[in-house]
Amino acid sequence: MSLSAKTGSKRTGLQCKRTEKQSTICWQQTNIGPSDDEAIEKASDTTAAREDSGSKPAVTKKRKQPTECFLSQSEEKQESTVKAKRRKKKKISDILEKSTPKPGVPADLQNLLSQHFSENRSVIELEELKLSDSCFLPANDLTHSFSSYLKEVCPKWAKLRKNHKEKKSLVMLVICSSALRSLDLIKSMTAFKGDCRVLKLFAKHIKIKEQMNMLEKGVFHIGVGTPGRVKALVEQDGLCLNSTKYMILDWNWRDQKLRRMMDIPEIKKETIDLLETSIIKLCREGSLKLGLF
Repeated sequence: MSLSAKTGSKRTGLQCKRTEKQSTICWQQTNIGPSDDEAIEKASDTTAAREDSGSKPAVTKKRKQPTECFLSQSEEKQESTVKAKRRKKKKISDILEKSTPKPGVPADLQNLLSQHFSENRSVIELEELKLSDSCFLPANDLTHSFSSYLKEVCPKWAKLRKNHKEKKSLVMLVICSSALRSLDLIKSMTAFKGDCRVLKLFAKHIKIKEQMNMLEKGVFHIGVGTPGRVKALVEQDGLCLNSTKYMILDWNWRDQKLRRMMDIPEIKKETIDLLETSIIKLCREGSLKLGLF
């Protein structure tokens, strides 16, 4: 055979092989089902993920932390401020520290009585508790000692002291907040009292029966004590106030906590009760006068 015939036969053989390969590929493509497509897509996704994982770090899922109830800082601050406010309640001593001391005047006592009885008394009953200015002695202007004040409001004390001979009665009654204050006032009135006898009218270390026996047996001119004990003596007929000419309230003095006698609830109530039961009536009759020291 010639060379041209050999080369022609080789070409035809190669063309036949190519056509067979192409036909097999086409047959494979036509026979691929939907499951094969999903497998291919999964394979492509896995390869892409592997390629991405090589370039980007893997994303880790955040674990859910257990939910617990904690107060936020704002709520804690609010609670702390509320507690601080509760602790910092205004006291009488705090108010009096900022206020300048003012001498007591009769209007102060009148306002105190009207405020105390305004809720439980009628208008007519409140009028009966009011006192005229003539019922009051000159008030202390914070320049007097106790002796000098008594000398000013009782210029005829020596005569009153000599004429007083009744038992179970007093010429002058001094009301203060405590037993210690009573002793201080008794010591400070030495320049005034002269030859008169002074009786301690408080409950500390002294029984009420002892005080009643002393009033029955002897003559006393001045009594210095607390409103509670004086009220108890009047109620038990141990003390008669019909002969009493002066009643002095220790109005302006302040204790260690800067409280006046009317700033202490117990002393305030007992003093108002004593005024209501006995003193106001005597003042309105003109036999007794009130003084604010």
